[in-house]
Amino acid sequence: MSRREPILFTEQERLFSNQVVVGPRYKGYYPIVHFWRADDAYERVRQAGKIIWESESKGITMAKKAAKSSAKAGKIDPGMKAVLAREPNLAATLQQIEKSFGDGAIMPLGAESQLKISGIPTGSLSLDMALGGFGLPRGRIIEVYGPESSGKTTLALHVAAEAQKAGGIAAIIDAEHAFDPGWGKKLGVELDSLLVSQPSSGEEAMQITEMLVKSNSVDVIIIDSVAALVPRAELEGEIGASHVGLQARLMSQSMRKLTGAIAKSKSVVIFINQIREKIGVMFGSPETTPGGRALKFYASCRIDVRRIGALKDGEEQVGQRVKCKIVKNKVAPPFRIAEFDMMHNNGISFEGDILDLGLEHNVLTRSGAWFKYGETYLGQGKEKARNFLIENTETRDEIRDRIMTAGGFAGPVEIGPEDDAANADDLSDVDEEATTNS
Repeated sequence: MSRREPILFTEQERLFSNQVVVGPRYKGYYPIVHFWRADDAYERVRQAGKIIWESESKGITMAKKAAKSSAKAGKIDPGMKAVLAREPNLAATLQQIEKSFGDGAIMPLGAESQLKISGIPTGSLSLDMALGGFGLPRGRIIEVYGPESSGKTTLALHVAAEAQKAGGIAAIIDAEHAFDPGWGKKLGVELDSLLVSQPSSGEEAMQITEMLVKSNSVDVIIIDSVAALVPRAELEGEIGASHVGLQARLMSQSMRKLTGAIAKSKSVVIFINQIREKIGVMFGSPETTPGGRALKFYASCRIDVRRIGALKDGEEQVGQRVKCKIVKNKVAPPFRIAEFDMMHNNGISFEGDILDLGLEHNVLTRSGAWFKYGETYLGQGKEKARNFLIENTETRDEIRDRIMTAGGFAGPVEIGPEDDAANADDLSDVDEEATTNS
């Protein structure tokens, strides 16, 4: 068999082209027939990122297929390309890691839009902004805790409703066996597509959660609540028997197993938790949350929900004023505070929140009891202005966008997950390069 100069190879590949014997042209590519020093040449060709084996028998190189496979992980920053060209050992190591553990096992931070975090809105614009402008971050664990009847479950159900509005799927693990479908419907939750599970033990609840997360199909999973995740050993034992550390061990094991899967699935997993008081605390807050410390460490956001006042219509109480403090936040500055109205008939008042934020950021003005946006009078009194925004959604959205801009955010909350596919421009560049070289 005659020896030919492989015109498909790049300059880096030409350095060792004398080691490669190629056969006739096959569908636009030159198949490798034999390596004089097979192992060495094969690894060097792999480092160049252009040639892969389709099978040992045929030994056909598929340059475009290899290039697209290389680009599948995402757009590589030009600076990183220069580093890989300068450090061939690093390039070979990265390829070996991806071969052993799969695409995306390791990558430069610029390979995907890792710095851009997408989220799911909470139903409260002030809380979205306190969390960083995008709501609850995808692929993260969230803990929502507070006293009884403070609005924890209502807040979580609003997140589920927002995910469903965007075409997503929501699930609730009702460990307390207290979910009210009627209340969920008032909050905008689509009951027909809501997944509900009422597990018989804490282990069962965590196993169901793990399976839902690994399906990569569920956008929001609500566990209500951590305190109700009773270990099976405690259920099978007698009332009054001591079971020290069982629930903490259950949560610790669950967090270790769930965290990586949640990050890959881009799901938002919300753990609702209660509060307890520590005995004998003389200084500082005596409050703590059940379930051990693991959830505190693994949660990216911890939200403390408190009821701070009542909303009345005459003598009748029609809602409550809620304060949310971001106790922990790994994706934005922590310790921000959001306050909003939570009505007894339809939950969080998004329009009322816009009115409060509009006045705070000087997007709206107030003359006496009248709310005014530019030259438009929204209504006399907060209730009438709220009803105006409910009926005029375009005006409401315009005010919302201006509030987000005034607060330092470019636009409304992004709902969709990150696109992990290869950049179309990069693929076209790869195709052009392969065509030119062939």
